[in-house]
Amino acid sequence: MSKSRLNLSNLFTFIKPVLPIAGVFFVICLVLVLNRYFSFYASFDQGIFNQVFWNNIHGRFFQSSLSSSLSTNVVHASEVPTVFYHRLGQHFTPALLLWAPIYALFPNAATLAVLLVTLITAGGLMLYVLARQYLEPPLAVAIASSYYAANAVIGPTLCNFHDISQIPLFIFTLLLAMEKRWWWLFWLMAGLIVLVREDAGVSLFGVGVYMVLSKRFPRNGLAVCTFSFGYMLLLTNLIMPLFSDDISKRFMLERFGQYVDAEEATTLDVIWGIVSNPVRLLVELVTPVDRTIRYLLGQLLPFAFIPAIAPASWSIAGFPLLKLLLGKGDSVLAITIRYALSVVPGLCYGAILWWAKHPKTFNPSFRRFWIFCISLSLIFSFTSNPNRTFYFAIPDSVDPWVHVSLPTQWNHVNKGIRPLLAQIPPDAGVSATTYLVPHLSNRRQILRLPMLELRNDNQKVVKMDYAIADLWQLQQYAPAFRGDRGLLKQLIDFVDKVTNNQEYGIIDFRDGVILLKKDAVSDEKAVDEWVKFREQV
Repeated sequence: MSKSRLNLSNLFTFIKPVLPIAGVFFVICLVLVLNRYFSFYASFDQGIFNQVFWNNIHGRFFQSSLSSSLSTNVVHASEVPTVFYHRLGQHFTPALLLWAPIYALFPNAATLAVLLVTLITAGGLMLYVLARQYLEPPLAVAIASSYYAANAVIGPTLCNFHDISQIPLFIFTLLLAMEKRWWWLFWLMAGLIVLVREDAGVSLFGVGVYMVLSKRFPRNGLAVCTFSFGYMLLLTNLIMPLFSDDISKRFMLERFGQYVDAEEATTLDVIWGIVSNPVRLLVELVTPVDRTIRYLLGQLLPFAFIPAIAPASWSIAGFPLLKLLLGKGDSVLAITIRYALSVVPGLCYGAILWWAKHPKTFNPSFRRFWIFCISLSLIFSFTSNPNRTFYFAIPDSVDPWVHVSLPTQWNHVNKGIRPLLAQIPPDAGVSATTYLVPHLSNRRQILRLPMLELRNDNQKVVKMDYAIADLWQLQQYAPAFRGDRGLLKQLIDFVDKVTNNQEYGIIDFRDGVILLKKDAVSDEKAVDEWVKFREQV
């Protein structure tokens, strides 16, 4: 066991063994994420977070018309989205304010892509520092390598910006502070963790359970459990409802509606529904069996399955894992989606403690097996094509064949998308298709097509000044994907409707991208191009 000393003066030397691996991860992921953004494959959530950050630096904290379009008032009550809707009613994420100064220097959605990769890379470096409190450099490097090779880390890195990207760095720092008995830092991190989002306290609760069960810090552990659980109940039942009804009327029902029989539910209702029906609890825990097994194997694979036999892993990771297993929907058991990242820190810490007690197991034969597991995880991470990041290398469909090459996409970007985006004033209200939203979200008024109306700061319902749609992108994927096919038809009908009634005019059409302006006279050449495209489709 190695209780290594750590201070700022020797930090670089201390982490030097893992820097090459962290550097490779950072560079490759950054290139891929920036290519995904600038080639217009970043999607709606990137736009939501960018608009939230943009509003934050302008003093309109956590407001977003894009988030409003997803609110229960709009989705279920058919109300008009508002520009002053506070996203804190959907997800309580004050920790994002930590990064507002960086965004203020570079106010662009691409900044969030860089921040995402930086946070997750920094989490791996902190993991190495944590591992060195118990392990010699080769084993600590191996665990950090497993982190960087995990599908549950790579997938959530190659995606839109998300708040969970902060969790590994904060959790590993918290655990390091616990090991060092730096209780001021421990409680600072505990406070930051619960501010990441409303359910981040589940991960912190797992740490508290470990501290109690391990008998290392039972009093602090009990305090952590009380703080995290009490905070989540207070937040979701009293504070978030002050902003909107989304937590009870939408999000709890979408994830845990199977446990309640009502049109709305609080976290207390869901908890009671779970504990009062243990049979249903067990069924939800293991079904669907095949996907549950694949998910667990995917989480354990890069660590050579060691966390499966490490009690600390189950103590800490068990609670965020339980939250996922008990939820419903396709995303909860998708290992390339951001939710999977919350499970990783507990697996890593459990592996560290197990290896501290069994260092001799790190022999040549096991090292070869571990390298094989890491390699297999990397292969799965690539072939799963998380968030279509590798769209240029992996076909989305073989029969029918759907594949967009890198030169083809960039030619479309330069020929069709950018010239039309340049015609939209920076302060104009705009409605756009999903992949165009992030690039237009540095503004107060923005929606996703086919929405056109919102309520502005003057409490007046107004229509967007511009509407822009990338129909070419939908056309590429329509042969194999029903959703793209349906949206393409819907948008074609939408264009016909708003132009026939002269509500909007077609002012430009290039390479399958159409730009409409409210109360404008259509450009004849643009209309001709539109008619040709429409007939082709």
